[in-house]
Formats: sequence, C-alpha cells, structure tokens
Amino acid sequence: MQRITYPAACVLQALDNGEVYGFGIMEATELASGTVYQTLRRFERAGLVQSSWETPEAAFEGRRPRRRNYQLTKDGRKALTQAAERYSQHLAIFGAGQKTRPAG
Repeated sequence: MQRITYPAACVLQALDNGEVYGFGIMEATELASGTVYQTLRRFERAGLVQSSWETPEAAFEGRRPRRRNYQLTKDGRKALTQAAERYSQHLAIFGAGQKTRPAG
C-alpha cells in the first residue's frame, strides 16, 4: 500500500466524513485546490476512491457546472484506517500538542 501523507489522510478523512465534492473537501481540510484535486486523481488511479459526474439536470437545477462526486472504496477505507493509526501514534509521540521540558 502506498504511503499516505498527512494532507492525503485529511482528504480521505473528509471523504469518510461525507464530503463528496472537491470544493467541500477543500473547505473541510483547508487544503489548496491543487493539493486536493491532485490527491483525488492519485487516489482514483490507485483504486482508493471512485468518482462519477452528477447529472446535467442536477447541475442545471443548481445553476452551476456539473460536479464530480468522489467516494471511498474498500481499499480507500483500509488506507484511511492505516493512516489514522499512523497519525495517532504521531500524536502520542508528540504529546498531542503538549510541550515537554528538556531533561537537564
């Protein structure tokens, strides 16, 4: 399985939290559009997400261009679980943001 960076893990988590469109993922993660869309394309090629276009009728009703909808796959959920475990370990190492005093 590919290594999942912290920003990429945030994209996976946003998808798991119910964000399905790129703009919603950008808002939820506060990541730049280039990061989000590049990550989504890479994940789609790797089989971690799948995408589909909304219908032209839905876009017309919303008075906007068609949007691409992204969803986690089974492999994407596994990758998210592994990334969550990895970053939980990092938080434990760094004391979840608490500063420690150097020994001395």
